[in-house]
Amino acid sequence: MSLELFLSQVVPVRTKLFRFAYRLLGDEEDAKDITQDALMKVWAMQGKMMELQNLEAWCMRITRNLALDKIKSRKYRIADTLDKASELPALHQRNPHAATERNEVMNKVHAAINALPEKYRNIMQLRDMDGLSYQEIAEALDIDVNEVKVNLHRARKSVREKLQNQQVYGL
Repeated sequence: MSLELFLSQVVPVRTKLFRFAYRLLGDEEDAKDITQDALMKVWAMQGKMMELQNLEAWCMRITRNLALDKIKSRKYRIADTLDKASELPALHQRNPHAATERNEVMNKVHAAINALPEKYRNIMQLRDMDGLSYQEIAEALDIDVNEVKVNLHRARKSVREKLQNQQVYGL
């Protein structure tokens, strides 16, 4: 593999790899480290890259495995990173009441997503936030495409039901 091929096919997925690692680890610095390690591992295994059908899914799988190794090695606890996101200063907010209401709704959505089992959260992250196809998710997580579809449906249904129960019953 040439440097040009690496730069054109692997480096553009770097931000997706970072977001995925960040979601798994909950720490920005660790996610940066894992992303860098994944890119180095991909470069080191460049001979295998020509055999692959989906390079992006392979990179996601490497990132996932490195992140899971880090979690296991340090007995890492997944932090609630979405709370940190709500602390960021909001730009161009004209109405503080509307901004507060939006923040409350987003906090409820994030809490519902964080309450999901890990496999559901990961699939939602890859599909709804990173925009991967079902096939790419299946390859990245090393599961069947039908399992991706079923788990994504269950995850979305669970989040929807939790939000509806909060709205209707205040639960």
